Amino acid sequence: MDVDSRAARWEQRTEIPLFVASLVFMAAYATRVLAVGLAHWRDLCLWVMLALWAVFAADYLVRWRLGGQRFLRFVSTHFLHTVVVVLPLLRPLRIVPLYDVIQRRQGEPRLSLYARVISYASLSTLLLGFAGALAVFQQERGAPGATMTTFGDAVWWAASTLSTVGYGDITPVTRLGRTIAIGMMACGIGLLGAVTGSFSSWLMQTFTRESDRKGPLGP
Repeated sequence: MDVDSRAARWEQRTEIPLFVASLVFMAAYATRVLAVGLAHWRDLCLWVMLALWAVFAADYLVRWRLGGQRFLRFVSTHFLHTVVVVLPLLRPLRIVPLYDVIQRRQGEPRLSLYARVISYASLSTLLLGFAGALAVFQQERGAPGATMTTFGDAVWWAASTLSTVGYGDITPVTRLGRTIAIGMMACGIGLLGAVTGSFSSWLMQTFTRESDRKGPLGP
């Protein structure tokens, strides 16, 4: 069995369980951030997060070994894998490989390319918005001069940031909070561009088909 087939088999077997594990990680992180008065639950969530983080790191090392590449080469060619190991809260963004794994089991894709791009971008926006709101709220809560006092404020801020509206009524004041905000701004521009571009391309293709069907003189 060659290197590519071993890596593909590993990905096909582990992508769905790891995606479920990433959702559990996000739920544990959300509980740890929001359940302030429940010390025992927060400690349990911390241990769950550490255990899942170790699982993600082990998966990363297995993929590296199966890939047969030098480590630095693997890091540079598997950027998303590296990011979700360093920041496991973003692992649900690997919804695209998950969909590909499911479709390889079921046959041809059920959605067109444009529908898939829009679906991926929309789901990624929701996941990124929720994760970003949690991360920023954890940093901003209780900070001197903070305007983000509730998780509802954090969700509102994440929505306005990802949509590139930026009302400015709620802004992060801590260094780490602003660093997270910069990342969310960049992701928001990219996701918005992907959805807008795909929708525009779909409209152009639809209008072109209609024009070809009617012909130069109309129906």
